[in-house]
Amino acid sequence: MHAGDLPLVRDWLTVPHVAAWWHDANAFEFVSGDLDHHDMGQFIVSCADRPFAYLQCYRIGDWHKGFGPQPDGTRGLDQFIADEEMVGRGHGSAFIRAFSESLLKSGAPRIVLDPQPTNARAIRAYEKAGFRRTGEIDTPDGRALLMVRDA
Repeated sequence: MHAGDLPLVRDWLTVPHVAAWWHDANAFEFVSGDLDHHDMGQFIVSCADRPFAYLQCYRIGDWHKGFGPQPDGTRGLDQFIADEEMVGRGHGSAFIRAFSESLLKSGAPRIVLDPQPTNARAIRAYEKAGFRRTGEIDTPDGRALLMVRDA
């Protein structure tokens, strides 16, 4: 992702099915502010040259204390599918699985996700991508379900 993608991401954050879960008033400021952060990778996910989703990958840090002890090198993921025509068709679990496998093959010992416990669609997609539930946790964003995938 680069600065030229920010208007697209800003629009995506207003799509009702995205805003339902990424509803923080500062979501765009966080996303745009992290564009050049050394511990954050941000990606626009496309299928057949059609951008349809956002993915961020970050190094677990002090902000993530609610995740509990994690192996050194653990990476966290957050993502959403913005294009409603692409929702519910297996694209989410497919790109999350592919991205996670790449991270694990590159040496990450674990990948973590922290969806809201009521986000059943996301949880199903994460399970299809090989993640397992480990229990609910408290994060700075509120209650979450910690899900992990190990190397």
